[in-house]
Amino acid sequence: MADRSVHYEAAFEGFLREKKIPYVAVDEAKKALFANARLKSFDFVVYSPNGANLLVDIKGRQAKRSSTRRGYESWTTERDVEDLIQWQGVFGDGFKAVLAFIYWIETPMLPEAGMYTFRDRWYLLMGVDLIEYRDHMRRRSAKWQTVCLSAADFRQLARPLESWL
Repeated sequence: MADRSVHYEAAFEGFLREKKIPYVAVDEAKKALFANARLKSFDFVVYSPNGANLLVDIKGRQAKRSSTRRGYESWTTERDVEDLIQWQGVFGDGFKAVLAFIYWIETPMLPEAGMYTFRDRWYLLMGVDLIEYRDHMRRRSAKWQTVCLSAADFRQLARPLESWL
């Protein structure tokens, strides 16, 4: 669900507005029932003029200076992956689910593709196709039921969100 009080989601929405890309923020209060089970809501439906429309689930992370050496964190919950796959099926052809990793960069070393400034903060906006994520994910924590990509897989699969639009 889109929560404009969360600066990562607000930054993504600001990016869409600046680029004049049509979108709908998903309201948590209007969760749908699917096959008698609640699905976790994603954050945005983005209407792309150049390709598939996107079902976007925002994953906000703060990137420390050491992140670029180790790789950016790319974890999510297994449920997020499972539910977003179901949403992609509900929406059908013409829609693609994307995990959007929005990194708040305290002080960027060098500008790079995907960088965006919003309210005096720097963000790196990267997206990973959900099916590719699922096919490459590995267990991060059994206790918390989280999964992630290796740093090498993230570098291979992630691309600036602007390139999806």
